[in-house]
Amino acid sequence: MKRFSLFASLAVLIFLPSSAFAQGRAQIDKPTFEELPSPELNAGKNKAFKPKNWLEIEAKMRIPAQSREQKDAGYIDQVTVKWYVALKSKDRAAHILLVTKDITHINVPVDADIYSSVYLSPMSMVRLTGNDRGGKMAVESVGIEVLVNGVKVGEESTKGTAGWWNSPSDKISRNEKIPLLNKYETPFKIFWWDRYAEIEEKK
Repeated sequence: MKRFSLFASLAVLIFLPSSAFAQGRAQIDKPTFEELPSPELNAGKNKAFKPKNWLEIEAKMRIPAQSREQKDAGYIDQVTVKWYVALKSKDRAAHILLVTKDITHINVPVDADIYSSVYLSPMSMVRLTGNDRGGKMAVESVGIEVLVNGVKVGEESTKGTAGWWNSPSDKISRNEKIPLLNKYETPFKIFWWDRYAEIEEKK
């Protein structure tokens, strides 16, 4: 009877489904932010204007395979990055506006450094701060979650404990009027291409 149990146990180990693959956590650096002037592209005719500043927020991450299939392929088909950006409002100094953005990245290499980013346009920055050069000063905190197949594999925050965006607070309100943009929705789409993970574009 004991011998049968041993063979049965071995059989279970041998035929374990791929879901039993040891899943690792993603390594995520704290997000950083920078003000970037609108790029001046040569369109054959110059126009008089003064480039205004965009706010770029980015994070470096390294995501291990979450299945045997991903390990063998060396790539993850889809990775969802959820961004949470808490911004100070010029209208109510003690109040924080929370803007969010979900980005679906595709063809993400396994165990390789890649970046995800979001942006605030100059117009959004003016609406928030009263000028187009105060974007960095308007940021209270930035949070990020990384999901593979709907399962969270990592999170990080520039300030406070990661997950603060899920905690109820009468000082924070979600704002849908000020959009966060992914890189492909900005003039920076064509720049630094290999630094960033590809983004799934809606058809």
